[in-house]
Amino acid sequence: MIKLDTTNIPQHIAIIMDGNGRWAAEQGKPRSYGHQAGVDAVRRITSECTRLGVKYLTLYTFSTENWNRPATEVAALMGLVLTSLEDEIFMKNNVRFQVIGDIERLPKEVQQKLQETMEHTANNSAMTMVVALSYSSRWEIVKATQEIAADLAAGKIVATDINEQLISEHMTTSFMPDPDLLIRTGGEQRISNYLLWQIAYSELYFCDTFWPDFDEEGLHKAIADYQRRQRRFGKTEAQVEAEQSPSQPSPSGRA
Repeated sequence: MIKLDTTNIPQHIAIIMDGNGRWAAEQGKPRSYGHQAGVDAVRRITSECTRLGVKYLTLYTFSTENWNRPATEVAALMGLVLTSLEDEIFMKNNVRFQVIGDIERLPKEVQQKLQETMEHTANNSAMTMVVALSYSSRWEIVKATQEIAADLAAGKIVATDINEQLISEHMTTSFMPDPDLLIRTGGEQRISNYLLWQIAYSELYFCDTFWPDFDEEGLHKAIADYQRRQRRFGKTEAQVEAEQSPSQPSPSGRA
């Protein structure tokens, strides 16, 4: 059994949920079967993250590039979004629901269901689950740049106002902190156009487990790996250790 340091749980975990299709192929089933099994994994991980005290869980559900998949698979995924947004998973765990992405591209009934779920869970406070749907980081960065350029042209800001904070404020993720830990399941080791701005200092964890098989133990392994790392944010190891250690008196007794 993996023992976690409960004082060092990542506040924001982002996950690239990869491997549904390959998992289904190994079972001799269609890809849609894998996506349905992936929903069960979402329920497990959401419940466990809430229990551990994670405050934000962001799930890469459907990228803008996924619109290029076969129409039948896209339709099945959209249908799955509708059926998987159950009150139980949110209300049982006191989880607030949010969504990021190019939502206007989604079918109207999906947009409506997303809005209803956000409104119904707005007062939940244990954790916020964020679904990245019709999302890509390059789309988000272009959108933020266009908004800033419009403000500049309108005279609302000047060029010297543009800094990291302003850009972050125009990101769709402006309501939450950047991820502490990014997990990718399924064996691939790439970011796939996901939260590129936000993961500048995130710890990255890759595992071979296909998403439908990713469970509480797999989550604990990822968090334990995170806890073994030293997050330096550009500083030296000695600087970080000095900041984390209580002040020691000098040999003469003076601080």
